[in-house]
Amino acid sequence: MSSFLLGALAVAAFLLAALPALLTLANLKLFARAPEFTGGGEEDRNEAGAQAAGAVSVLVPARNEAATIVRMATAVLASRGVALELVVLDDDSRDATASLVAEVSKADPRVRLVAGKPLAAGWCGKQHACAQLAEEARYDTLVFLDADVLLGPEAIARSVAFLHQQGAGLVSGFPRQLTGAVLDWLLLPLIQFILLGFLPLGLSRRDGSPGLAAGCGQLFITDRESYKRAGGHAAIRASLHDGLKLPRAYRRAGLRTDIFDASDLASCRMYSRSSDVLTGLAKNATEGIASPGTILPFTLLLAGGQVLPLLLLCQGLATGWQGWTVWGMAFLAAAAICVWLPRLLEAARFGGGLGAFTSALAHPLAILIFLGIQWVAFVRRFLGLKTSWRGRPLQPQ
Repeated sequence: MSSFLLGALAVAAFLLAALPALLTLANLKLFARAPEFTGGGEEDRNEAGAQAAGAVSVLVPARNEAATIVRMATAVLASRGVALELVVLDDDSRDATASLVAEVSKADPRVRLVAGKPLAAGWCGKQHACAQLAEEARYDTLVFLDADVLLGPEAIARSVAFLHQQGAGLVSGFPRQLTGAVLDWLLLPLIQFILLGFLPLGLSRRDGSPGLAAGCGQLFITDRESYKRAGGHAAIRASLHDGLKLPRAYRRAGLRTDIFDASDLASCRMYSRSSDVLTGLAKNATEGIASPGTILPFTLLLAGGQVLPLLLLCQGLATGWQGWTVWGMAFLAAAAICVWLPRLLEAARFGGGLGAFTSALAHPLAILIFLGIQWVAFVRRFLGLKTSWRGRPLQPQ
């Protein structure tokens, strides 16, 4: 390989890697945590404290969530600084989800169990469940929470404070992702990498364009009036990707949306097996990176900026750097820094201990697997093939 070609590849790798690296550095300052908790005691956890602290309906869709539902409910009920109700919708579970929630409700009147209606045609199961939950809510502040999310005592009060602070119709928190299997350890940190590396957060806050909207479906906070104005979950009834599509619906209605770092407030263990990671990431891929308009640009950006530098490093080491010029090696070194620095900074920021740092070192491999998942999802969509999640067939848009 000629020295010119090697140098040109190094320059291209650097330019493609520099974009997400620079955005990450800027976004880490903007991706703030929710305001600190400033008060509220035991009186704010009951009906008498509702007017002073604001009352919140915590709405949880649950389908076959027996493994996590009690732990989630216990954490929500221990919330400080806010009066709340916890409404859990049993979405035709085949396990003990409903009976476990019923037992919790006997011990705490703030808990209500709702039996979900049969899934209507044209609806995704989660959106159908959330729409029913919104109708059941007694209070005007709505917190949509996934059943596998574990909240800290101040999480709800601080999240609602962020909603009011930002003057937004909808805000979304990104919990700390807990990992245990090989693929979730490898791939789930890419949630933060993609978010911070490719969303200009400052511009997103200044510009209300739906295309710049972002969110995490694990934790949404909104108010009833804004929810109705945006069309609620009915506006995204067929979507599998509420984290992306719900904020876009709000922005199309002229409402502001925002995101915040909830890694100090909440944690989530999404998957227990590597096979579930593959299915989970693939099920909504075609509404994000694997959509026809984005899969090629993102493949170029991710493969060229995050994988190519490692390949060039391996080539240089294998050949004793034959054919490499000083300027080519300098650009390659800069590209390598741009590849690993964002992941290392994110590991330090969002926690995860030694596992987060070792995952960061395997970043190029994670990108390769991630791109493979996107392309498989794209091809399956093109062929009209269906997948399933929690026992239901899915047809991604």
